[in-house]
Amino acid sequence: MMMITIINHDAQDIPMYVCLCHAVTDKQIRQAVHDGATRMCDLRRELGVASECGKCACCANQLRKDALMELGPASAARDVA
Repeated sequence: MMMITIINHDAQDIPMYVCLCHAVTDKQIRQAVHDGATRMCDLRRELGVASECGKCACCANQLRKDALMELGPASAARDVA
C-alpha cells in the first residue's frame, strides 16, 4: 500500500500534483471546493480526480476535507461524502 503525505506548500506558492492522470494540483482542488465542490463526486465531475487509476482518491479527499474546514463550520456540515 502506498502512503501519501500531504505537505502544505501554500506559503511557497508551489503547487503539488495530486492526480497525475489528469494533471490536477492541490490548488485546483482547493479552488473547486471554495467554488462549491463539497463532495468527491463533485471533484470527480469537475476535475476528473479519482476517475482513472484512483491512486489520488485518498489525498484528494483529504484536501477536500481540509478545504472545507478552512471555509468554516457551515461548509463542513455539508460534507456528506
